[in-house]
Amino acid sequence: MPGQAKHTNNRNPRNPLQSAQFVLLAPDMAHVLPDNGYEVAFAGRSNAGKSSAINALTGQKSLARTSKTPGRTQALVFFALDDQRRLVDLPGYGYAKVAASVKQRWHHTLDAFLNQRQALRGIVLLMDIRHPLTEFDQQMIEWCHAQSLPLLILLSKADKLSKGAAHTTLQQVNQALTSHNKTTTQLFSVKDAPGIEQARLHIATWLQIEGICWRALRSAAAMRSSVSRCSPSVFSRARSVSLTSTSRKTSSVPECPSARTASAAS
Repeated sequence: MPGQAKHTNNRNPRNPLQSAQFVLLAPDMAHVLPDNGYEVAFAGRSNAGKSSAINALTGQKSLARTSKTPGRTQALVFFALDDQRRLVDLPGYGYAKVAASVKQRWHHTLDAFLNQRQALRGIVLLMDIRHPLTEFDQQMIEWCHAQSLPLLILLSKADKLSKGAAHTTLQQVNQALTSHNKTTTQLFSVKDAPGIEQARLHIATWLQIEGICWRALRSAAAMRSSVSRCSPSVFSRARSVSLTSTSRKTSSVPECPSARTASAAS
């Protein structure tokens, strides 16, 4: 079908996400891929570094397009690892200089995707470590908590702070999320190989990728245990999950602050 890419069975055991290929850019839910298999979605403000994170995690320099102008991701972007596993780059919020009507459309598309997508296995939320827990971040966190959907928070651009300041911010975020037992937080920088490895293997568990060295996964977690908080079962072997998951509760995603402001101004 259109938008589908051919995949080989050759998977890099050191990077289970490296086989990712761009397959589709969907402007709305009417144009998305069939709702089956396993998906992990990336969310975050427009300047949080989503595209750079996707490139670092897949080990590809230009899989996701990066730009000096935040907010260039204006649709649901699908990257397929194989016929049943995908990464999805969600539209960014915050600094995108687009019309209020476009921001409203983004919000409705995001709301529909998060509520309707049964293949969704987890959310990776990018938060700039210098500006964590914005209103949109907190809305996404609360939505995941209400849906019991696993959430991985990457405090991006950690290299912009000293180690002490970065650890302090991580601890503050952890304290704010003590009641969210399916949430994992960690420091993240595209320049930090151990941090990339930890996040990469975490995502691989959600995608049920076979051939992962689970002992190495636990070792990576232990290496970073002083700077991250993981949900209790994250690093135990992922249980088998049916390709047809049960329906989640429908929960409206609160409107992005920037969209509300723009709408009021229009």
